[in-house]
Amino acid sequence: MVNAYHYEESSHNRNGALTPIGNDVQTFWNSLVTGVSGAATITRFDASAFRTQIACELKGFSAEGVLDRNEIKRTDLFTQYALVAADQAMKDAGLDVSKMDPFDIGVIWGSGQGGMQTFEEQVTEYVEGNRVPRFSPFFVPKLIANMASGMISMKYGLMGINYTTVSACSTSNTAIMDALNYIRLGKAKVIVTGGSEAPITAASVGGFSAMKAMSVRNDDPAHACRPFDAGRDGFVMGEGAGALILEEYEHAKARGATIYAEVAGAAMTADAYHMTATHPEGLGAAKAMEFALKDAGLTPAEVQYLNAHATSTPVGDLSEIKAITRLFGDAPSHLKISATKSMTGHLLGAAGAIEAITSVMAIRHSIIPPTINVENLDPALPAGLNIVINKAEESRVDVAMSDTFGFGGHNGIVVFRKM
Repeated sequence: MVNAYHYEESSHNRNGALTPIGNDVQTFWNSLVTGVSGAATITRFDASAFRTQIACELKGFSAEGVLDRNEIKRTDLFTQYALVAADQAMKDAGLDVSKMDPFDIGVIWGSGQGGMQTFEEQVTEYVEGNRVPRFSPFFVPKLIANMASGMISMKYGLMGINYTTVSACSTSNTAIMDALNYIRLGKAKVIVTGGSEAPITAASVGGFSAMKAMSVRNDDPAHACRPFDAGRDGFVMGEGAGALILEEYEHAKARGATIYAEVAGAAMTADAYHMTATHPEGLGAAKAMEFALKDAGLTPAEVQYLNAHATSTPVGDLSEIKAITRLFGDAPSHLKISATKSMTGHLLGAAGAIEAITSVMAIRHSIIPPTINVENLDPALPAGLNIVINKAEESRVDVAMSDTFGFGGHNGIVVFRKM
């Protein structure tokens, strides 16, 4: 069966999600469709000296029950997020690894920053300690971005393909695309994929704040992230993880797995334009969408939902819209668009995984989550676009597309199809 590679779920929590609006998939989804914002004043550290003092933090997160005390001590938050989300996904997939060849199961995981908190803490301690070399022996293992994929494989004894993708905010979609293609090549039967990010640290927030990339609506965090709104002033940083189980179709069918949706196609391109800005005309993004649909054997007319990357930046949102209209036209009546970062904030390298879950949940439930906080649509947007604003809409979704774009000009697109 061509392109029969899919995301799957059990009848309980669906795959794995840790987000600022819910620490499991069902809570996350319920928050999305009811328009809950995850933004608030930063509590992780004292951000009062920064231009931006708000973020979308996880609430009530604990790795206990999945990791023991020593494992928690020896891992950075981004790895803990990965392990907890992957644990949810593995349990919900109902995979019995003992009945499989462990070399048939792999992990392709993404993180844009890796152990930023560990890096910041250890280097600060070194400087404040008069440069006495007292680094922790776990400094490097906690820091390196591939540790999440390695730890997931160790936890479950998964001995197949194992590595980490890094393509800034396209990271998770890159991981999903690679998982899809390795299964297509017959190199794996099952791959745990997704991404995690723990960027709410002084160094990370300070860096993005210095770039003037983030919103400064510090007095009204819940309404700060407002993609496509005329008054948008930057993104709101988020954190968390999303985990998906991709499995070869015949293998899943043989073990009686509940098939949720097909990962129908994916593609990447490069803008080759600027270090941090997207191409102003959306040339690379439009081609990535076109190539992803070609890979899926679909046409633009068959896409019913597009989960936009839209981060709430003045330039980025418009360039994405130009890419969309370049492919779909100025008034595609069949296509509904929403930007769920308005609720979750921007999870950087984990954004694609969370939005992949959003896309397949939209397929399953025939509900399109809204773009919240839109008071006045940017007049530069084409009037014929159907952007779902402030309230979820019931709508049949057979094909969904998820856009991600990253610093460095990386464009990563994944397309999902109802099975």
